[in-house]
Amino acid sequence: MLLVGMLDSPYVRRAAVTGTLLGLEFEHRSVSVLRHIDEFRTINPLIKAPTLVADDGTAIAESLLIIQHFEDLAGRSLRPVEASARTRDLSLTGIGIVAAEKAVAMGYEHRRPEDRRDAVWQERILSQLHTALDQLDAAAGRGELTDGPELLPSDLAAAIAWGYCRFALPDVVPAERWPALAEQAAACETLDVFRQWPIDRE
Repeated sequence: MLLVGMLDSPYVRRAAVTGTLLGLEFEHRSVSVLRHIDEFRTINPLIKAPTLVADDGTAIAESLLIIQHFEDLAGRSLRPVEASARTRDLSLTGIGIVAAEKAVAMGYEHRRPEDRRDAVWQERILSQLHTALDQLDAAAGRGELTDGPELLPSDLAAAIAWGYCRFALPDVVPAERWPALAEQAAACETLDVFRQWPIDRE
């Protein structure tokens, strides 16, 4: 299998970390959807990161579906089995995904020339991002997000979203505002699987 996309994408990184934790072997290729458009188009005409090229050559786009495929191959999931714990994990994973999504959207807004930015839209995105981080920080403070010993999808989603925020948007995501989340993410970043898949800007 081939996982395609830059590790400065929280979606690519979450898929890579999840696949590794599930014990799967796959190759990773850093291809940018911005700087390597023609190369990416030959892999997936949708130019969508991450893209997973399965062993039979089928291209799967969208990180949640890639992770679902990884779970199918591994015959297991990182999610807890018990119903209430599973529901809580799904809820927190969704919040982590929203945090990553809004941070990425804010990053794209910052790429626009100043006179082409929509202040109202930016304020909405920032409000959604901060709300998601507020909720993750509260969950981390309650001990619902951890750095193991068995990492759940919600742990990964929160830590990877936070890592991306601090990497791409440090000025709008001050660490001191969300201390519990910052501590949880920092602990995750020391783990071998996170070190194996570091954020980069190749």
